[in-house]
Order: sequence, then C-alpha cells, then structure tokens
Amino acid sequence: MKKGLIFVSVLLAVLSQLVTGCDGMDENYATGSNYNLRFSTDTVSFDTIFSTIGSTTKQFMVYNIFDKPLNIQSIELAQGEKKGFRINVDGLKGTNFQDVEVRPNDSLYVFIEVTVNPNGTNQPLLIEDSVIFTTNGVRQAVKLQAFGQDVVLCKGGTILAKDTLLTSKQPYLVYDSLVIAKDATVTLEQGTRIFMHDKADLIVRGTLIAKGTRTAPIIIRGDRLDKLLDNLPYDLIPDQWGGIYFASTSYGSILDHVVVRNGSSGITMMQADPEKSKLIIGNSQITNSDGYLFSAVNCNIEAYNTEFSNSGEAVVMLVGGRYSFTHCTLANNFAFGARTVPTLILSNNLTNAENKVVLYPLQKADFQNCIIDGNLSSGELALYYQQGTSQDAFNYQFTNCLIKSKEEANVHFTDILWGTSPGYRLSGEAGDYRYDFRPDSTSIVRGKAARSFSVKYPLDRFGVNRLNDSDGPDIGAYEYIREANE
Repeated sequence: MKKGLIFVSVLLAVLSQLVTGCDGMDENYATGSNYNLRFSTDTVSFDTIFSTIGSTTKQFMVYNIFDKPLNIQSIELAQGEKKGFRINVDGLKGTNFQDVEVRPNDSLYVFIEVTVNPNGTNQPLLIEDSVIFTTNGVRQAVKLQAFGQDVVLCKGGTILAKDTLLTSKQPYLVYDSLVIAKDATVTLEQGTRIFMHDKADLIVRGTLIAKGTRTAPIIIRGDRLDKLLDNLPYDLIPDQWGGIYFASTSYGSILDHVVVRNGSSGITMMQADPEKSKLIIGNSQITNSDGYLFSAVNCNIEAYNTEFSNSGEAVVMLVGGRYSFTHCTLANNFAFGARTVPTLILSNNLTNAENKVVLYPLQKADFQNCIIDGNLSSGELALYYQQGTSQDAFNYQFTNCLIKSKEEANVHFTDILWGTSPGYRLSGEAGDYRYDFRPDSTSIVRGKAARSFSVKYPLDRFGVNRLNDSDGPDIGAYEYIREANE
C-alpha cells in the first residue's frame, strides 16, 4: 500500500513538471511584429488544369528563422473552398488552422492541390487564391494560381460508331481508350488537341482524317502539363500514354500537319492489304516514343515532309507491303535509355506468337531525299531478308539520302551520303531534351536532294519553299533557313 502511494506521488510530481514545462513553452513564444515567417516561394503556380480533373500536388515550406518558437495564430485559404484549392498543413487537411507552432530554426510543409470547376469558355481561365498566415498580428500571404481549361472528357472506353467531326473548340481528354469503329470516318478539325491519359490508346478500326495546317496543327499528346524538373516538362518525356493503333480493317486514313508525341508507342499499323492505301502522312511530326515509333506490317503507306524522331526502339519499322518516303527525317537521338535497335528496319518476315517466321513480301520501299540518322555507332539501317518461297520479295531503293551506316555499294543505293550525321540546329546535347532537326549552316545535306522528287513537294514541313534555294533543295523534311544570329 505504501509503495502504491509513493508511485502515485512521484507520477503527480512528474506530470506537474511537464505541465509547468509546457506553460513555459507558451511563455517563450517570440512576440512582436518583427518575428514573422519566411517562405520558400511567394507564389505557387499550377500549369493548365483540366476542369473536374484534380491536379498534381505541389508544396512550399514555411520557415521559423529565429531561436524561439513561433505561434501562427491562423493559416487559412482566403477564398475557402470557392476556388477549388485544397491545402494540407503538416499532414492535416482543411481550409483553416489555428495555433500552429513552428519550433526554433524549424519549418513545416504546406501541400496544395486544386480541382477547377468548368468555366464555360473555350480558353484557359486564371484561377487565383492565397494562403494567409497570421503571426503576432502580422498577415502574410502565399499566392496560388492555376489556369482552368474546359475539356470534352472521353472516359470508359468511348466508341465513335458513326461518322463524326471532332472540333477544335475545346480539347479532348481521353481516359482508357477512344475507338473509331470499323465503318466510321472520324474527321479532326484543324487545331484539334487530344490529350491522352496514362495508358490511354487511340484505336482506329475505320478511317481517321486529320488535316491540320502549319499554323493550326492537330496535336495528340499526353495529359501531363506540369514539369518533372524545372527544365524538363512531362511533354518531353516518353511513355506518358499508350499509342495510336490502326487495325487491319482500317484504310484510307490521312494525317496532315499532325503532331503525335510522348507515347509508349507512336503509331502502329496492323497487317493489311498492300494494294489498298492504309495511310498518307505528310507535314507531320511523330516523336518521343518509349517503344517502336512508327511500325507497319504489309501496309500501303505514303509519307512526305514528316519528321520521325527519338524512340527507345526503331523509329520506323516496315515489314512487307508497299511504302514511299519522300523528304522525311528519320532521326533517333533517344536520351531516356540505352538504344540497341537501328533507326530504320526493313524486313520481309516477322516471327509470330508461335515463334514461327511468317513471310510478307516487301514489294516496294522507296526512300527519296530522306535522312536516316541517330546516335548508334553501329549504324542506323537494318535490312532483314528471309528467303523461303516465291513470295519472298525484298525490293527497296534509296535515292539521294543521308544514311548513317556502313556504305553498301549496290543498285539499291543511288547518290547516298554515308556514315555521318548531317548537323542539326539542336540535337539534345548536354542534357537538353529539346530537339530541332532542321539543318544548320554547316549541314552536309544542304543542296544534296534530287530536285526531281522535290518538285512534287516544293514546300517543307514549315512551309519553306525548297525550290527557291539557290544551292538546290536539302535532304530531309526541312529546308535550311538562315537564323538571325548567323
């Protein structure tokens, strides 16, 4: 009994000391208007946020630079929940916080998210709010900014089962997949923007007619509008969504002034009838894919004035079929992994799921005034020929091209520049993931194109008249123009 009383007495004494110590902490708060907070930033800005779709999380730090604790009397969102911003203060969610302590020479995190309500307009609308801190009677604010953009949301596997026009009034945001049915023709108006969510696919079983212009291209890309790093937006990072798949039933599609970028795979053309036009692509840019960028099996494809660039696998792989590439730039300076596959692969065979080799006659593969280039030292052209039956055709021709590969002297190659890169304005050097595959002032492709092919496509991808060049037209999708600083 006496031992129990002694224990209780000791416990009460300890608790009394703890309470006294806590009271002492309150009395030691730094007071006076000179004792206020410091912040890691004065403004937190979000990139464009699609309406009804939540943002990524951003943060800023709140610092107490003094040797005494600070008591923040209140932390609150100035507009409450009206603007769609949400905050989290050191792990606690809410819009208003009272008596938040910051210890001497310490800090706390404030996390911010935002969901933007539809604004009823076709243009991004600025949304603003502030986080207000009150300390020792002094009010301080960190501004919050976001641009809200209304979108047409395609969710749950949207199927376009009849002829449809997609306009440029508002962007389209695709979750899951967007499917064009077998007997449907879907037309994209110039300036149309399609944003693809993680792993979303565009599947074309019918026909896709996408005709943009030089000033109003059609853009298909991932939906991440923010940045991974200050100098690295997600728009420059591959594998942000799935890819575009043209099924075996798809014929007659046209892509003109279209930009497709940062998918897992770029454009995949499934096995078809090579006597029927599957795709005509011109004045376009297909770029920055984690896997094969542009691949086709037994198809009929015409490509001109188009840049195919940067992928973890081949930039262009053609198996069987009929192909014509004129004034195209095939360049692979992929920087997000080690490459082992050449830029261009031509083949008349494919190994199927049962590990059997299937022959597809390569009836024609013509490359005229094209660049085939990349950062592989082993060469950027691979020819895979399989002989087995009378249907093992392997017909190809390169004319007035630059090919970074070991020279091959045979009738399939005419007036070729072998073994070296052409020289570009900007090719992603020194950790800069921006690329500009237009030729620079010293490029060896200048004036080396065959004019007879250029006459059919007198304007390059950016509308420069290659026939006006006194030195003659340039090889590739772009004609050299003098920069202001040259």
